[in-house]
Amino acid sequence: MNTSSTSASSDSSVLLPASATRSLLLQLAAGSALGLVVLYGVAFAESPLAHNAAHDVRHVTVKPCH
Repeated sequence: MNTSSTSASSDSSVLLPASATRSLLLQLAAGSALGLVVLYGVAFAESPLAHNAAHDVRHVTVKPCH
């Protein structure tokens, strides 16, 4: 029974190529920036509808907001 092929395929210490790492970091940065823009936009929205909807979600998820 050859177990070397099984252990090699499940090895989690395999490194990603540099291009894949850059792509992953770029995606994480873009997602974080988009999230901050959305949070900033809703928090300081002139529309009471958008602001109150976000405010109500904070109460429903039991997060402090005051």
